[in-house]
Amino acid sequence: MALKTSKRDFLIVGQQAWDNPIGSNNINIAREISLHNRVLYVNFPLDRATLLKNKPSDRYLIDSRKKILKGRLPELEQIDNQLWVMNPRTIIESINMLPDGMVFDFFNRINNKRIAKRIHPILSQLDFNDFIIFNDSDIFRSFYLKELLSPKTYVYYSRDNLMTVPYFQKHGMRLEPELVAKADLAVANSTYLRDLCAEHNPNSHYIGQGCDLSLFDPERDYPEPEDLKGINRPVIGYIGALMHARLDLELIEKIAVSHLDWNIVLVGPEDDVFKESSLHHYSNIIFTGGKKQEELPLYLSFFDVAINPQKINPVTIGNYPRKIDEYLAMGKPTVATATRAMDIFKDHVYLANNQEDYEHKILQSLQENNAEKINRRIKFAQSHTWGNSVGELYNCISETENNGKMQKA
Repeated sequence: MALKTSKRDFLIVGQQAWDNPIGSNNINIAREISLHNRVLYVNFPLDRATLLKNKPSDRYLIDSRKKILKGRLPELEQIDNQLWVMNPRTIIESINMLPDGMVFDFFNRINNKRIAKRIHPILSQLDFNDFIIFNDSDIFRSFYLKELLSPKTYVYYSRDNLMTVPYFQKHGMRLEPELVAKADLAVANSTYLRDLCAEHNPNSHYIGQGCDLSLFDPERDYPEPEDLKGINRPVIGYIGALMHARLDLELIEKIAVSHLDWNIVLVGPEDDVFKESSLHHYSNIIFTGGKKQEELPLYLSFFDVAINPQKINPVTIGNYPRKIDEYLAMGKPTVATATRAMDIFKDHVYLANNQEDYEHKILQSLQENNAEKINRRIKFAQSHTWGNSVGELYNCISETENNGKMQKA
């Protein structure tokens, strides 16, 4: 039985503020849910250390939150007919430096109570009843919201392995499993993260990943990029941030050395390790630098084969690679490092385990490419919509709520 997809109330919390210019899964999910349900998106409040440090990178956050704290801006803003964004008019304490255990928990509960105290009257104002909390991996600030707000259903959403991030390791190693365990259900955007959640909560599900592929039109005739004119084919390309923590520099170099007739094009901003790497010494490795989002399809259309030469480590093994959907949306033959998160792509992507495997599968993908394979790739990528992902979320909520009713009966 599917969840009734209208006239439900959702309270959404997470790691990403609504006014952050980067955007996030959580914002996309909130917008999709609000098409048929009412949504209250709660931004995390300003913490004391951020306020005192006053870093330039936090200006967008500090300026608006100060105005809200002083009453110059409203605490609640209506974004759309069924979507509101709330900035709690409170400051929470910066507690991550505290020792893990009872002391941290004491102050974390205080922070949660401050947030819940501001949310309660907004829930009454909007007349939210039997609401669902959807928590996008906000481990600390939302740890006690299930107890403090008493939702009908509490959903924990995992889309990154946060325990690979130093900030979360000190307290998150203990608290994330506890939070997953007490959630009514856990959902994830990769099968790897679903399995991690299932270690602590058997009611854990994979709901897929939504992507906005509107820029990537396989029917469009894109012009040749100016900075790639005249280079020989085949062109083997990668699009994305060039970060040594995620990408295998040695693998890229070995492929380039073994196939001097291939041009490897890397599109994206480089971290310091990439900038200083020996990759810049090879004439068949071309760095284009960072490009605007609307320029990316231009470069992707120029590739003969797209690659994702990831390292395999705790950061990459479970993360959903959205770039793969972009590659496939343009119908491009794609070779990627085999990881758990790539399992769902195995019928449409050539998965490789080492240098020899990469070279063989790049050659294979060049030889086998045809109209049928191109169309299958495009169709598969286009199935990864936010509507489909949220639809899976609805089904999981419905099953959980129905099972709860049966158990009570």
